[in-house]
Amino acid sequence: MESREHASLPARSREVARALAEAGVEGRVRELTESARTAAEAAAALGCEVGAIANSLVFLSDDEPVLVLTSGRHQVDTTALAARWGRGGLRRATPEQVREATGQAIGGVAPVGHPRTLPTVVDTALTEHPRIWAAAGTPRTVFPTTAGELLRLTGGLLLPVGR
Repeated sequence: MESREHASLPARSREVARALAEAGVEGRVRELTESARTAAEAAAALGCEVGAIANSLVFLSDDEPVLVLTSGRHQVDTTALAARWGRGGLRRATPEQVREATGQAIGGVAPVGHPRTLPTVVDTALTEHPRIWAAAGTPRTVFPTTAGELLRLTGGLLLPVGR
């Protein structure tokens, strides 16, 4: 895995790195030579289990964008999660809605660095890994973190997102 230093990162990733530094996060943003657009690609590039990849997925609930940070090893059960979360139904945001809500493109959405804080859920499955990797604003940038750190960074709720 190759990476570049902070100053030469893409603009979106510099914003994420800045947000992480301001929050006291020690993990640094890295730019990979391989794509990390999907959990499988990210896991292969990083040499880790796919379950240790934190996918940042944007949904709409009552027309409000919300963020679900899920383990790369499974899909979100929107009906079950909406019930657990106490929200209206969840539906996947379009690529345009994702960019509007986060300032980032699908495949590179970070948990932080958005124009405003989004209501967030962190998948309980992420707690099974001592170190997880999350996107950092582009499909080739990532940073190491933990489920606990994601909860602190996002002010999110820890909930199971599968069935």
